[in-house]
Amino acid sequence: MTTRPDTTYLDALDAANGVLVGGRWTPGAAGVFTVENPATREVVADVADGTTADATAAVDAAAAALPAWSALPPRTRSELLTRVRDLMLRDADELAALIALENGKSLTDARGEVGYAAEFFRWYAEEAVRPHGDFGSSPAGGTRTIVTHKPVGVAALVTPWNFPAAMATRKIAPALAAGCTVVLKPASETPLTALAIARLMAEAGVPDGVVNVVPGQDAAGIVSTWLADPRVRKISFTGSTGVGRILLRQAADRVVNTSMELGGNAPFVVTSSADVEAAVEGAMVAKFRNGGQACTAANRIYVHADVASEFTKRLGAAVEALKVGPADQGSDIGPLISAKAYATVTGLVDDAVAAGAVIAHRAEVPASEGYFYPPTVLTGVPADSPLLREEIFGPVAPIVVWDDIEEMLAAVNDTEFGLAAYVFGEMGEALRLAERIDAGMVGVNRGLVSDPSAPFGGVKQSGIGREGARAGLEEYLETQYLSVAW
Repeated sequence: MTTRPDTTYLDALDAANGVLVGGRWTPGAAGVFTVENPATREVVADVADGTTADATAAVDAAAAALPAWSALPPRTRSELLTRVRDLMLRDADELAALIALENGKSLTDARGEVGYAAEFFRWYAEEAVRPHGDFGSSPAGGTRTIVTHKPVGVAALVTPWNFPAAMATRKIAPALAAGCTVVLKPASETPLTALAIARLMAEAGVPDGVVNVVPGQDAAGIVSTWLADPRVRKISFTGSTGVGRILLRQAADRVVNTSMELGGNAPFVVTSSADVEAAVEGAMVAKFRNGGQACTAANRIYVHADVASEFTKRLGAAVEALKVGPADQGSDIGPLISAKAYATVTGLVDDAVAAGAVIAHRAEVPASEGYFYPPTVLTGVPADSPLLREEIFGPVAPIVVWDDIEEMLAAVNDTEFGLAAYVFGEMGEALRLAERIDAGMVGVNRGLVSDPSAPFGGVKQSGIGREGARAGLEEYLETQYLSVAW
């Protein structure tokens, strides 16, 4: 596998002309901004810095393309999505190298993300052609009811930096399958992957104006412009709960259809009946995939007292064996995304240690200019520690020992978040526990919950709506019913 996209591939992105509007790639009205490799702090590319004017132009193009795109036969849209998937797999190594370059994650993680991201195009290519609707009789008689679904319209998509391919395709694929056109704002930390996917979509034959991309540093201005535009009827946002609250307030002004995938504080519960070896393997995935920089990452690990010593010893050995470093050195764990992220994780751990927590195990980090934080296991973490209450977004595993199931469940559910959770134990016990956890998704005896065929989303302040599965398509459809005299 390549460790860096070749010069031809990277140059072909023409990132300095990275605003895509109506099939034309143009400079950003505000000039350019730089994207750096967090593993080295070297500049990767200069990227077009889009503005509110670019945002409006993108909506102009999406609105103009909407009638023709929504009128296409579902089979035609399906075939186009399938072609995009094929092209992503054709360029999988280059895309993985690009993700690793701008995000810093390991090549193993990046390659896995490309495959996962491409699957959304296949899944929604299949969903696009499955009929949906209903026909029935009124209970009172005399009428028939026809229920049909229509595309919402122009959809504004806002994606984060931690999964720059998957977060884009998880929104673009169902929107296009439903017949919507889109305007996309990728994270300014990792815009290159979105530009690459947009170019592959054009190569696949997706018509001009159906997908428009506005990278830029003024995220608030760009997204606010879209939310204020009466032609935008949908916003799908993945990011922090704090920003999600702001966007929900703005969306309320025009009652815009919203999907929000927000923050998490996932508990990872290990019972006394658990297969400890399997639980450790699951924890390594749930906690350390992408260096812990995932909304579904295990944030708090609750281990029954009967197995706590064995679990901690096994997990600690696995963590100490992790290779930390740049992607091109075959690492397991890459850097945090920025200096700010490094400072946040450092502060959470330092605060916990000052309050009595113990650093039980740690991996080594290389001498580097990058934002590398050592994968860490902590024990004796106080119940009121911010490390247990805030989303860590880093490779830090705080372990809490429990022996009373009711007290443990109360602590697990004592959070404003409810995105993901994990339970390891004998199947019956694990399922009973899973049903009592306030989370939209629960991994039972496995450390991964994401799948294009499953409804991804949370409860409480972790979001509104679902992505993936049939539910993900329905997020981009409006229901209409016709009452017919009979």
